[in-house]
Amino acid sequence: MIRYYVTDRRQGDIIAFAKRAIDDGVDMIQVREKDLPAKQLLEIVSRIRDLASGSNTKVLVNDRVDIAVTTGVSGVHLPSNGLPAERVRPLVRVLGVSTHSVEEAIRAEKAGADFVVFGPIFQTPGKTPAGFDTLRDVVAGVTLPVLAIGGVTMANAAQVLDCGAAGIAGIRLFQISV
Repeated sequence: MIRYYVTDRRQGDIIAFAKRAIDDGVDMIQVREKDLPAKQLLEIVSRIRDLASGSNTKVLVNDRVDIAVTTGVSGVHLPSNGLPAERVRPLVRVLGVSTHSVEEAIRAEKAGADFVVFGPIFQTPGKTPAGFDTLRDVVAGVTLPVLAIGGVTMANAAQVLDCGAAGIAGIRLFQISV
């Protein structure tokens, strides 16, 4: 099972959360601090990159190819309305794309994504859940790994894995109190 941690500094100390996630063997960390100025984002990404050095954890930056290339991290994660994946693909080693439909997942795969994050699966604030049937359709529609996001917990992770998801992604899932 792939474990994919998405940061949110509004919920606490992401450096401490990242360290714990790396120590726990999380597969990837998406630094998703999209409202930060470039200099501050560069600092956070660099600190998390340094923490992950020597581990198997890959670090990706949300929608900021410039920061990913400058820091030498593994790659970029694109939002569904972000940069065109086919343009970003040649610039990074790892490319993830957020998706909300089968069509978006197929488009991401054709553009060269290494994996897609699909959701929300369960109820989350302000979002309508896609549910298990749509997750199964996305998994069936692409050959790349599909990570389920949106209300996923360790208690319900088995349900999304039973739908064929290759892993789980989330913020709160990994940002429990340190």
